[in-house]
Order: sequence, then C-alpha cells, then structure tokens
Amino acid sequence: MDSSLEVIEVTRVTPSDSFETVTLPLTFFDLLWFKIHPVERVIFYTLAEVTRPFFDSVIVPKLKSSLSLSLSHYLPLAGKLVWDSSDQKPTIVYAPNDAVLFTVAETNADFSCLSGDEPFSSTELHPLVPELRVSEESASAMSLVTLFPTQGFCIGITAHHGVSDGKTTSMFLKSWAHLCKQANHSLPEDLIPSYDRTVINSPSEIETFIISAFNSFTKTFAGGKEPANLKSLKLFPSPEIDHDVVRFTFKLTREDIQTLRERLKRESSDSKQQLRLSTFVITFSYAFACLIRARGGDPDRFVGYRFAVDYKSLAVAPLNYFGNCVSAAVRIPLTAAKFLGEEGFLAAVRFVSDSVEKLDENVAWKKIPEHFKMYSSTPVESQVLSVAGSTRFGVYGLDFGWGIPERVVIVSIDQGTISLAESRDGSEGVEIGFSLKKQEMDVLIRLLQDKLEN
Repeated sequence: MDSSLEVIEVTRVTPSDSFETVTLPLTFFDLLWFKIHPVERVIFYTLAEVTRPFFDSVIVPKLKSSLSLSLSHYLPLAGKLVWDSSDQKPTIVYAPNDAVLFTVAETNADFSCLSGDEPFSSTELHPLVPELRVSEESASAMSLVTLFPTQGFCIGITAHHGVSDGKTTSMFLKSWAHLCKQANHSLPEDLIPSYDRTVINSPSEIETFIISAFNSFTKTFAGGKEPANLKSLKLFPSPEIDHDVVRFTFKLTREDIQTLRERLKRESSDSKQQLRLSTFVITFSYAFACLIRARGGDPDRFVGYRFAVDYKSLAVAPLNYFGNCVSAAVRIPLTAAKFLGEEGFLAAVRFVSDSVEKLDENVAWKKIPEHFKMYSSTPVESQVLSVAGSTRFGVYGLDFGWGIPERVVIVSIDQGTISLAESRDGSEGVEIGFSLKKQEMDVLIRLLQDKLEN
C-alpha cells in the first residue's frame, strides 16, 4: 500500500475536575519494564456510513469529553515518569494541568486490509500510533491518536510499560469506552483503579539489582561505555523494521483448540508428566513450535520463550490495582532440534506446561536475578518468543457507542513477539498476531494451517 496520513489537529486533553498532585513510586514490577519499548495498540472500528462532518462534530467531541472524564479516575496516565537526582528510583508524577495529547488525523490507508485477515506490510501500522515523549529526565505515561480511514476510524494508544501493564491499560480503555457510551459519569466498581502500593512487597535489594542490571545492558548498547546518566529514562533502542516484514492474524476456533487438546492427550498418554492443557498453554506452544519450524536453520541453534505472568490473578494484588503486577516465566536456552520434528508441538507443550505449573505467588521477585543472568548469557541471534496481550483482557468488548472493534492489533510485536486476544465473536477462540519477514511468514501460514488439518 502507498498510504499517507494528514494530521488535522493536536489537542491536550486534561482530566476533568482535577486539582491535586499525585505521586506514585515504582515497585519492582514497574522497574522490570521501565526501559522497555512501550506497548502500542490500534483498535479499528467499522463505520461504513461515517462522513467527515459527523466524525468532526459527533465522534471526536464524544471521545474527547469521555477521555477527560476517564482520566480523572486515572490521573497517573496524564502524568509523567520522572527520576529526581535525590531519589533511588523513578516516580510517576501527575500535576494539575498535565494532559495526554489527542491527535485527529485522516489517512487514505486501506481500512479493510489493515483490519482484515490477509498479510500486509507492518510499516502500514506505524503511522497509526503516537510516539511517547521520552527524554533523559522525563517520559510521558500515555499518548493517544484517533484516525479516520474512509471506512471507519481507529484509536491508537501508546502506553509506557513502566507505568501500566496490559491489565491496567485495558481497564482504562474499558473505563473510557464505558463513559463514552453511557449517559452517566460513574464507573462500575471493577473499573475504579486502586493506587495502594503497600499491597506489593517490593524489596529494596531487588529494585537496586534491576536498576543496576539495566545500566549494564545500557553499557552494552553503548559499546562498553559507562552510561553518562545513570538515572536516564531513555528507553532501550528498538531495531529498525524492514519493509519486507508483514503482519498476519491467525485464528484458532474453540473447536480447533479442542482438536489440538485431544491430539495432545493421545500423544502424551504414555507420559508420566501430567500436562496442563489450558487454552494458553496450547495456543502459545502451537505458535512457538510453528515459528521455530518456519525459521528452520541449524537444529543446534538456541531458542527459548518467555511469557508474562499476571500476579494479580495469583492474588498478589487486587484485580483493579493500578500499575504493573507482571513478571515473566522464562525458558532459555533450548535447542531448535527439540521442536523441528513431528513431535515438536508436544515437546513445546511439555516445556510450557511445566513453566506454568511452577508459578508461585510467593516467588514473584526471587527468580529475577536468575532471569537477568539468562538474558545476558543468551546469544543475540537466538530465537526467543515473547507474548503481548491476553485472551483475558476483553479488548473486543471496547464499545464506545459505535459497535465492538473490527480488529485490535498490538503494533509493538514488531519487536519479536506474538500477540494474543480473545476471538471477536466471543466463541472462546483465540487470535494470534504475528509479524515476520514475508518469506518466513509464507512458510508459517502453511504450517499453522497444515498442522490443524493433519
């Protein structure tokens, strides 16, 4: 596609009725992510009959006013991440009159292609998300941009990962959608965030370790030179995305997942290991095995995986807790040979199932040094799969008053990750988002489909 984007206006949206300063210290959960690339989402809405006057006079004003109302409950998202020279760690600070930038733009990109089921160039999504304002001294918490393709519109969000995890960002988006669609200004109890940091046991020695480890990584990126500013809020550099990288969303129906589950039961019937055959384990393992086969190459090459562990679901914090409550389960390095054969899927399930079984709410921080050691010793060229999003976030329930999304895309998986979301039709299926070079993607699509048919 050869598309262009024209910015119509950029405005500051401040929280309504807010005259207080809010300060939130980062916990070790937040520190794990404060240098990492932000999470970028685009939510597409089909609105075939929309006209520019209707968009300007109805949609944009309603989105702005409800955003302001929602931010009054989520003040830190309008604030900044700062690191005072006298502090040991960064802090989220919201001051009166802080705001998020709301950009209205028009694009001639093909809406049906970007929200559809066929592969398309990853670079087409990049104009649809805003850049966070990040400097050595401060970083915005969130930016938003709303765009107006010819067949509907989309909302792009970039959230600083040091401020919120996927659960918190999804909770905010649900609050915004609720206030936009409903006539009243109140939120359901489950959408009102809790800012009680005392629920998180955040040992100072682990916080110091994480910051020191990130400084070591920064030194590596700088060619071995000591960072000039040890309290810099600059994010780690992201690789350039080649123009031949394409996006594709693969759908596993509830029936597909059950078919894979039954196959795994048969193939593991003589095994002593009791497999956890949850939807996540099956889906993630399926994607992992197919991606390794699609890459091919040396069977002795290093591969591995890491996936986020939501400690709110393990009762470490309330479900409406604001901030990161996510660590990771990590398995690296493994060798590709384990997953290249016909039993590669079953091998992947065994590893992932074992990782899930070992999760424990009491050791959220105890394995962090071990994980950092694994990262630092893993060769750069290793194929390590991560996952963004979750089938539990309910992103397809985000109805701002003009229907549910046509497609929700996590743009930031261009950095070597897959995305997961529940199926749009509510049938307990799963959508898996991939971003790969076209030649590799062609192989992957055949493998994904063939393995379901066999």
